[in-house]
Parts: sequence; C-alpha cells; structure tokens
Amino acid sequence: MSPCPDEFLEVVVMGAVLALHSSSDVLGVGVRWLPGSGPVEASSALRAFPLGRGLSNQLLSCIEQLLPADQWPQLTRLAVATGPGGFTGTRLTVVLARTLAQQLQVPLDGVSSFLLAARRLGIQEPTWLVQELPRRGVVAGLYGPAGTDGALTELELPRLFGPGTAVPPGAQLPATALLPDDVEQLLELSLLAHAQGLAAPWQPVLPLYPTSPVAGL
Repeated sequence: MSPCPDEFLEVVVMGAVLALHSSSDVLGVGVRWLPGSGPVEASSALRAFPLGRGLSNQLLSCIEQLLPADQWPQLTRLAVATGPGGFTGTRLTVVLARTLAQQLQVPLDGVSSFLLAARRLGIQEPTWLVQELPRRGVVAGLYGPAGTDGALTELELPRLFGPGTAVPPGAQLPATALLPDDVEQLLELSLLAHAQGLAAPWQPVLPLYPTSPVAGL
C-alpha cells in the first residue's frame, strides 16, 4: 500500500506557507494558513511520510494531500530543510522549493536540518549536534543561544570530521531528525521571517553537503 493515500484535503487557501523536509528517509510536509485564510477549524497541517527511496515518485502526491497543486499559486512563502542529509532526498525538495519560489516570485527560507533539531531539543548552551557516517567519520555542527535576545542559532555550520579527527570539546547530542516535529520548527522560523518582512531570495538556497563526491580524487 502506498504511504500516500489518494484523498486530498479540500480547502480554499488565500495565503499559506509551505515547508518541506526530506533530510532523512521520512518526508515531512507542513502547511500553515495565514490569518483569514484556510480551513476554519485549523490553521496548520503537518504530515510525515516514510517514503525511503520512493520520494522521487511520491513527493508531489504527498504534498498535494495537504495542499493540492491548483492552490500552489496562493502560496506567499516557502521553506525547506537544506540538510545535511541524503543526496537525493535533500536535493529533490530543495530543487522543488527553489522552482516554486522562482515561478511564484515568493520568498524561500532555507534552514539547516541540524538547526531544526536543535530548536526542537531546546538547547540552552553551546552543543554539538553529531551525525555518524559509516567509514567517513561524523558530521557535526555547533548550536546555542547568541545575541542579546538569546535566540538559538548556528554557531558553526555542519562539517565533516573524518576518521581520527575529534569533534571539538563540548556537549554533544545526536542530530536525529524527527518528523513532523522538525517541519513544524521550519514553519515557525518561516512565519517569523514573514512577520518581520524579511527578504529571502531563492537563489542562495542550496543543499548542504558536508561530504564531497570528488574528495580524494
């Protein structure tokens, strides 16, 4: 049985934010309707689809369960998790988000999947989020409060620490994605940017790949 049933959510959307997260083997989709739009009984919808390698074939149909394609022109902002994550999964959602943002001429927020996990975990002090890669080492990024408001931020971007290279001293937590919880974090960040009127051009939003396919050549 397909993890994406055929029935669609029937709503009339006048303005919405769409968020996509596929940095693991689970696709997370979130829609938040802006005030004065969407279904009366709910302002948001979140779903997680355990697609694995089926992402390329089922990505669009899963999104349409929350927001049918004929309503995509009503989007006012998009957000996408940029990784680190699998090459194919992350690339597909980033490319789709970039294409929609370009065609609809709306802002696109790209956010590291590690930062989303850090927000969900409620990190209060500088902490390394770590993801093990078999035979390659670990990918780690540093997260913690910064600035006068103490908002959680990315102190050091995720990067590869090869075999035999230690992550710098400090607290560590596994950078495990949890969906749809992390896509909810993505929606919240995008809505905050929307409320602040922040520009978010689609061109700089690219997948984050700490490992290189040409390393060692």
